[in-house]
Amino acid sequence: MEILIMLVFGLILILSLLIPWYEGLLKKNSYFIIAVVALGLAFALRGSYIDYRSGDYNTFLVHWVEYFRTSGGFKGFSESVGNYNVPYLYFLALFSYIPLSDLHLIKLLSIFFDVVMAFGMMKLTGVMTRSVPKRLAAYLITLLLPTVIINGAKWGQCDSIYTALAVLALWFALSDRPKLSMAFFALSFGFKLQAVFILPVCLVLLFAKKVSFRQLFVFPAVYIASILPAVFYGRPFMSTLLLYFEQADSVGTGLNYNSPSFFSMVSGQVNVAALSAVGVACAFLFVCSILIWAWYKRENLNNEAIAGIALLFVAGIPFLLPHMHDRYFFMLDVLALLPAVLYAGYAPVAAFASFASVLCYYSYFNNAYLLPLRYGAFALIAVLIVYFTFTAERLNSRRYDSYLP
Repeated sequence: MEILIMLVFGLILILSLLIPWYEGLLKKNSYFIIAVVALGLAFALRGSYIDYRSGDYNTFLVHWVEYFRTSGGFKGFSESVGNYNVPYLYFLALFSYIPLSDLHLIKLLSIFFDVVMAFGMMKLTGVMTRSVPKRLAAYLITLLLPTVIINGAKWGQCDSIYTALAVLALWFALSDRPKLSMAFFALSFGFKLQAVFILPVCLVLLFAKKVSFRQLFVFPAVYIASILPAVFYGRPFMSTLLLYFEQADSVGTGLNYNSPSFFSMVSGQVNVAALSAVGVACAFLFVCSILIWAWYKRENLNNEAIAGIALLFVAGIPFLLPHMHDRYFFMLDVLALLPAVLYAGYAPVAAFASFASVLCYYSYFNNAYLLPLRYGAFALIAVLIVYFTFTAERLNSRRYDSYLP
């Protein structure tokens, strides 16, 4: 690792300790020691992976950065490159100007957003409890989740970016800052299409009067603003605006791509087109059913009920949809910590969610299955059942509006 890369890595580590200190979570010596040990472990693991070159990096990311390097940096937006939306490509274009390893820069970006995501989970937990141990646990455990460590530091993926922005958006919504909430949901969607799994919660926020109809228009305004720099450098406006629609035909023809979705339980010769249509229809009906339920119970849409509905969306939508990939339950892995730190009895449910994703990560890096992927699907079915119960309890009572101890 270059000295400058080590310096930036160290600064992110220091920032990760300053955040809970600034929030007043480390006043007890025991909490400070726990935080130092946990963060030391979290960053030691990340540091051990920093030089690893994944297949996705070798096949895609390194070539995208090189394209910007040889095309004049941001001037390269005059042509199409890669299959990511432009907000993430802005960072790759920026990295092309920096005479440091693009592998390390890409990973440092994701590691930085790991910390942002942990901050968001701490603040989201703080909407529902004043408990210092619970808020600190949400922060530290987020940074120690196996899939969070592997996703950015080893794989070089950017799922922590869109997830961090979505978590912050949910926090802003539940703490009555609707415009910021819509702005951050838009930014999350701008970075990755998979943010769509949580976006139906925006309608739930509307039902709960956390967001007004007029404030919903912040979303398209911010999304359009996020693509304008690329348009300024020559990228066609409509093509950039409709990028996700244009990529709809490139999702692949397989029912499942190493994901613990419902389709991991399907084997043998099947009619892929027919089953895909059934999956899409089931996901649509699932979302509609949850929204109707939320509308019917709108008077009881307290913060924990909204969080429960968000969990149902990020678990249920990718579980039912066809063509899902191994990393598409990343947001569930993170948000599953919320009920787990609020109520210890839900900790096994968070473990089930992580288990489902870890199976997929293991098979990606080892070209072999630790266990059949359908075991992950069984775990997610259990997760969905528990979260339905969790949400139903809160929709049938208003008592969850008050702070937990």
